[in-house]
Amino acid sequence: MKLYLIQHGEAKPESEDPERPLMDRGKSEVSRVSKMAEKMAVHPAKIYHSGKLRAKQTAEILAGPLKRPAEVASGLNPLDDVRLWADRVAKGKEDLMLVGHLPFLEKLASYLLCGNENSRIVLFRYGAIVCLEQKEDQIWGLRWILMPEMTL
Repeated sequence: MKLYLIQHGEAKPESEDPERPLMDRGKSEVSRVSKMAEKMAVHPAKIYHSGKLRAKQTAEILAGPLKRPAEVASGLNPLDDVRLWADRVAKGKEDLMLVGHLPFLEKLASYLLCGNENSRIVLFRYGAIVCLEQKEDQIWGLRWILMPEMTL
């Protein structure tokens, strides 16, 4: 099973727009990453996102080239408990994509990779895809990271 973790694209500051939609740069970077992911045969069964506008917009951009639905899901907000999703993906068999926020994504990746959510061993970047893979022995490993600047 593969788990794709994406920090939403770069968003407008709250002082400019409290809804924090994606900036043009954020849209462009996520679009490039989504097209590269399609070429790399990334095929999650589902794309889940938090209810925040910037995550929704990011998921919708990814959903186009990947030809997968984008759905809102609970437990993906910045300060949510990672164990909900860690338990869920541990029992799953199909590849999933989660579009969310920091520090949640950093903590989830650390929890899955080394059992300590506070290790922060993966450095996330707006619009990048972090691919984790669960092996037969239920151990997670880092497969690859695709950053927007790699798609130029």
